[in-house]
Parts: sequence; C-alpha cells; structure tokens
Amino acid sequence: MYKEIFKLVVAIISQPGKAWDILTRKEEKDDEFLSRFVYPLIGFVTVAAFLGVLFTRKEFDVELALKSSIRTLVAAFGGFYLASYLLNEIWQGWFKREKDMKLCQRFVGYSSSLMFALNIVLMLLPEFFFLRIFVLYTFYIVWEGAGPYMQVEEKIRLKFVGTATGLILLTPWLIEVILSMLMPGLRF
Repeated sequence: MYKEIFKLVVAIISQPGKAWDILTRKEEKDDEFLSRFVYPLIGFVTVAAFLGVLFTRKEFDVELALKSSIRTLVAAFGGFYLASYLLNEIWQGWFKREKDMKLCQRFVGYSSSLMFALNIVLMLLPEFFFLRIFVLYTFYIVWEGAGPYMQVEEKIRLKFVGTATGLILLTPWLIEVILSMLMPGLRF
C-alpha cells in the first residue's frame, strides 16, 4: 500500500497530466480513497512533524514534539475536509454543477500530494525552508486535473484552478493559524 502511495505521489508531482488521465480511469470505492491515500499521507506528515521536532532541535522535548504533531494533524485533516467542503459548495454555486463531495474530496486529496510531500520533507529537514516556494507548483497540478478529472470547460478553467488552488493551499494554513491563536500552548 505504501509503495502505491509513493508511486502515485511521485507520478502526480512529476507528470500531473499523465497521472490525472490514469486517475480519471481508476475505479475507486467511496472510502477506499480516504483509507488508502489521504489518511496514510496525513499520518506520514504527522509522524514527520513529531520526529522533526524530536530530532532537529537541540533539546530532546517530547512535549514539544507532541504539540507539533497535534497541530499538524489537525491542520492537515481540517484543511483537507474544509477545502473539500468549500470546493463542493463552490462547485454548485459558481460553476453550476451538481454537488459531488466524493469527487471533490478525491480532487483535493490528489492535488494536495505535493503539499503533503513538501511538509514531510520540511518537517524532517527544516533547514531546507526555501523548498516552500515549490508549493506554488500545486497550481499546475490543479490545472492539469481540472480538465480530465473535474470536466471543467476551458472558458472557466482559470477561475476554477485559482479557486481550488487557493482552497487547497490556504485552508490548512488558516487552521494552523487559528489553532495557534486559540491555544497558545501549541506555539513553539
């Protein structure tokens, strides 16, 4: 299972057009996508946050590592579900399509692959902070998936891609900021 996840993430990042074509043809059960792709990726990010704080700081502080992993877990889960929900609502409101939460969840999950991979690397190797700029490549991943996967017409593609990319990138960050404001003990 983990090998499949790794191959899929690499395919989405390195060849998004080809990966989206494969994903369009792939038959998935409703819960299979979540349990076989999104949840393990979020688990990897959470473990990376724990290990990153535990081993990259001068002091060995388990409490700080737990706080970091909790904040990362809530931001990743909350960001995924909030982005999926908002995209589903916008899908109906702005784009006049029938609501399809499962489709929106799959699209957000696959489009977030780069963000999850970057978070894993940056949690374990914080000195490579300059890699954060590559999160903007998510725009291209979403662009490539909008046509074949979401069936978005060319005339509204830019509007959809801008909206979806904004949701995918900003919702986890927004949840993390709100968590830090509401629970100052999670700051470090």
